[in-house]
Amino acid sequence: MERLWTSGSLGRNKELVERLQLYGIIKSKKVAEVMEAIDRGLFVPPGSAPYVDTPILIGYNATISAPHMHAACLELLREHLQPGMRALDVGSGTGYLTACFAMMLGPEGRALGVEHIAELVDFSINNIKNSAASSFLKEGSLSMHIADGREGWPDLAPYDAIHVGAAAPEIPQPLIDQLKPGGRLVIPVGTVFQDLQVIDKKMDGSVSIRSETSVRYVPLTSKAAQLHSN
Repeated sequence: MERLWTSGSLGRNKELVERLQLYGIIKSKKVAEVMEAIDRGLFVPPGSAPYVDTPILIGYNATISAPHMHAACLELLREHLQPGMRALDVGSGTGYLTACFAMMLGPEGRALGVEHIAELVDFSINNIKNSAASSFLKEGSLSMHIADGREGWPDLAPYDAIHVGAAAPEIPQPLIDQLKPGGRLVIPVGTVFQDLQVIDKKMDGSVSIRSETSVRYVPLTSKAAQLHSN
């Protein structure tokens, strides 16, 4: 079977990034560099179309978000993903965005993915091992964990950046609690109608919340509910 990480796939990944730049979704050189380095083709199931700007089913009633949403979230979090900072990716799925975080944070930073489906965690680790972020996984600045993301990962809190890849009916309080003063949380909120909300924690611990755009994500729920949803 042909491997996805051929030079041809890297070329198609670069073309995808260039399109997102053309449409004004990728605004910064840093996000462009990271999305070029992390080949999306390594993070989708076999037979998928990774370089098309659409979500892809990854099994277990989960998806990998469309590239434009990943780009938008990286831009929203860019100032909170500086080298040496700490980031949490909730509902990390196939590991794509967590790998991007690790590239932005560098070896002195800490990128952590949490996902409650064990098979997806295993899949994500294998994907990252084959990607440009493999050294961060090996050296320990990038790690993937099986956990209920609604509870965050308190052991390594607080975080400069928190991203949630599924829609919560309301913002989980543990995620606000685990956000560092000066940090930012990006999370889709809602049930039928959803907004991508940006939560900034001020230095005094108070928070401001704004809606960035309307979105459509799978729900952030328990493992049992996710596996039994239709």
